[in-house]
Amino acid sequence: MSTDLQWLLIRKYNSFLVKKVPEGPSFSKEPGNLLNLHSHKYSGLANSKTIDIQNSESGLQITTRKSKASPHAVRPARTTATVRNRSGGRRSLGVVASVAKRGYRPDLRAHSR
Repeated sequence: MSTDLQWLLIRKYNSFLVKKVPEGPSFSKEPGNLLNLHSHKYSGLANSKTIDIQNSESGLQITTRKSKASPHAVRPARTTATVRNRSGGRRSLGVVASVAKRGYRPDLRAHSR
């Protein structure tokens, strides 16, 4: 299924949608959405390539989704890189920037800071 069709199906009704003000922007709490804006560009559900940054006890976890994985796979096709807490923000930015430099969603490179 194409990403455009997925977005058309989930854009109005999904469980991650947050509407605080009727006239204001719509936000989203879905995993893989770096800016938490409800749009096709930043959607973690509708895009085949996503970058997700989460804070955990062991450090920052940077998760990317493999785009050419089989949809019938038993496990989700994700790659996780962990950066220690004491490494700082520059180190985690370097890991995300290296992923973006390889051509994996270069449009999200500026927003991962």
